[in-house]
Amino acid sequence: MNKTWIVGTRGSKLALRQTQIVVDAMREANPGHEFSIKTIRTTGDTVWDKPLAQIGGKGLFVKEIEEELVRGDIDIAVHSMKDLPAELAEGLVIGAVMAREDPRDAFISTRLRSISELHGGCRVGTGSVRRKAQLGRYREGIQIVPLRGNVDTRIRKLTAEKLDGIILAAAGIRRLGLEKLITEIVPADIMVPTAGQGAIGIEIRRGDDAAGLLGAIDHDRTHREVAIERAVQAAVGGGCSIPLGIHARIEGDHIDLSLSLGNEDGAILVHEKLSEKDGSEEVLIAAASKVLLKHFANKWE
Repeated sequence: MNKTWIVGTRGSKLALRQTQIVVDAMREANPGHEFSIKTIRTTGDTVWDKPLAQIGGKGLFVKEIEEELVRGDIDIAVHSMKDLPAELAEGLVIGAVMAREDPRDAFISTRLRSISELHGGCRVGTGSVRRKAQLGRYREGIQIVPLRGNVDTRIRKLTAEKLDGIILAAAGIRRLGLEKLITEIVPADIMVPTAGQGAIGIEIRRGDDAAGLLGAIDHDRTHREVAIERAVQAAVGGGCSIPLGIHARIEGDHIDLSLSLGNEDGAILVHEKLSEKDGSEEVLIAAASKVLLKHFANKWE
């Protein structure tokens, strides 16, 4: 008799929706296997009054889930790839990455028809230092209003706090069926996404039998793109406290890699695109790391 596999996830509406996408795909690919979803409360789900950069960054949304995976309390963990630190807990690996949703950011406004209508004095809500820095590059004088909470909470604050707009990941809005609220998808040359944005990752123990369930649902191109982004992130030590955008796109016979790096004052230091032939990932990662590391200079150590 096949075992019931325990799938761990955060308990937010979006996390549960993403986990259901994964479980449905695993059930279809592995007839006869059973899957049970277990919600796990993370530190990031308990502290809402401070920016992520001040309370520990990306690991806050995965630490408790990874601990249960290491202990064997769950068999599989589902994450938004953008929430995963560059280094996983010891003994864990990314077993699969689902086909990516739109990785770009979305602008939502009830007052403006486009992000191009933003001007000095506009109030825009975001909890991301990356988005803050890139908005400042795009338009001077924008007032950033700190914004945290789940997608529904942040959308409510658009009206409650009389904001001119908010910026959220397009993928999460689409997965929750709220795409009608999107005023505009922000072009990636204006706002470079964070590493892993739009992708759902499945984490397992290294060498575990769960790996056999994941081959059919792993999306090769997305997995490779995210691996490039995370390798660059790891090389420069970037996390939630640094305004860092890294986005890889494999298309045809080449790989495009967009980079954006800001400093603690919100000024943009790097905003450019690199390209290499497909298959030259290591060359591209090395080149991107060199570009970014020139500007780090131990600034965030």
